[in-house]
Amino acid sequence: MSGPLVVLVGPMGVGKSTVGQLLAERLGVSYRDTDDDIVAAQGRTIAEIFVDEGESAFRAIEKTAVQRALAEHDGILALGGGAILDADTRALLAGQRVAYLSMDVEEAVKRTGLNAARPLLAVNPRKQWRELMEARRHLYEEVATAVVATDGRTPEEVTEAALDALELKEA
Repeated sequence: MSGPLVVLVGPMGVGKSTVGQLLAERLGVSYRDTDDDIVAAQGRTIAEIFVDEGESAFRAIEKTAVQRALAEHDGILALGGGAILDADTRALLAGQRVAYLSMDVEEAVKRTGLNAARPLLAVNPRKQWRELMEARRHLYEEVATAVVATDGRTPEEVTEAALDALELKEA
């Protein structure tokens, strides 16, 4: 299988970055996050891109970043929460080992603090998070090799559950 060892998908605040770094450490591989790639390439935050250019411009930038990372990276790769909205991206994820990290809205509230740096949650965050998940959950599930619930679990417990679900052995 070419591409990343594991691709992590899931909503904002679910812990993709934290769990991704732990998985990379446990498996002895490198970690990469497409959101970090975008910020580095654009020289500004994702929130700034949303404000300056809008969501559709951001999604085009994100699609390119995801394609590049899937082609170049062979370790653990975390995708932004909305990356799976693109049909071409979902097609590229077919055949990859993808873990969908899931959580319910109350857990999301606790983790994200529903903060202003999340441009898609600026107004009525609970309602918007629920709506985002209604629109995205089936897409996360469509691309997932394994679904790993994160509710009430520490990052270490989620990492362990992901290793088990993906049938991966530590380095």
